[in-house]
Amino acid sequence: MKVGVIGAGSWGIALAKLLRTNGHDVTVWSIIKEEVDMLSKEREHKTKLPGVILDEQVQFTTDLKLTCESNDILVLAVPSPFVRSTSRSMKDFVKEGQIIVNVAKGIEENTLMTLSSIIEEEIPQAKVAVMCGPSHAEEVGKEIPTSIVVGAKERKTAELLQNVFMNINFRVYTSPDVLGMEIGSALKNVVALAAGIADGLGYGDNTKAALITRGIAEITRLGVKMGGKFETFAGLTGIGDLIVTCASMHSRNRRAGILIGQGKTMQEAMDEVKMVVEGVYSAKAAIGLAKKYDVELPIIEEVNKVLFENEPAAEAVKNLMIRDKKIEIGEDFGE
Repeated sequence: MKVGVIGAGSWGIALAKLLRTNGHDVTVWSIIKEEVDMLSKEREHKTKLPGVILDEQVQFTTDLKLTCESNDILVLAVPSPFVRSTSRSMKDFVKEGQIIVNVAKGIEENTLMTLSSIIEEEIPQAKVAVMCGPSHAEEVGKEIPTSIVVGAKERKTAELLQNVFMNINFRVYTSPDVLGMEIGSALKNVVALAAGIADGLGYGDNTKAALITRGIAEITRLGVKMGGKFETFAGLTGIGDLIVTCASMHSRNRRAGILIGQGKTMQEAMDEVKMVVEGVYSAKAAIGLAKKYDVELPIIEEVNKVLFENEPAAEAVKNLMIRDKKIEIGEDFGE
């Protein structure tokens, strides 16, 4: 098939290589002319995904109209803060029923909308799907075995994308629970910031395990209240994505958290990571959702205080440890 990748960041480049390996015609769009020129010449993004080489058949362009109109499927791979503006720019060039698969992760802060909902609002004629799961671009680009999930409202859309993306090193499952997938994949970035902060403070594996486990409990509590399926949060786009993001140094959210735990400000940490730290953008949105659906998110609340209220990271950990006593599972021990 003909596939247009909208966005030339690390994930867009890794997926472009994967799609070309699968035999598809691939065009990568970037708004930055210098980036397109560099990729056309070098066949490698030396700053965002060094070591991943794209063959000569992959095309690069700044022409958004051409990219949308000349491809069967569009992969939206821009950072979450730019999903709405990019979708708005694409609107007039997208055909009725054209498939757009979003691979960014986040919640829009001012509207509390998921990214697929934003795309549907801006491009109502498109069929919108999502793809997420534990999948660092650095590893996908090197063809390290990875499993991921495609979510769509229609089975045939999900199965088409499953066939387009799946190969021996990239296993693709399908799911109808688009909402649950998006909540899990967005909020795990916030918990990963907490895990990184704990690492930066010098805490150990016990602390990391607690944050991952109680973090997925928070995400599940909110996601189910919003209408997501419990099983989704126990799967690849829930606990799977959370584990890899909290544990890996490929994770920009964890790396930013480490720097914050070491005493840097949020802005200093983002500047040093040199990529969009999507957990920062999702953190406030998560609190908005918690208030809207009346759900407690103590870890995510403390992350917000560290990011936006100058609370010392060590104080945040203390606040979590001295919370009221709780039962972990169930409501009653019985008689």
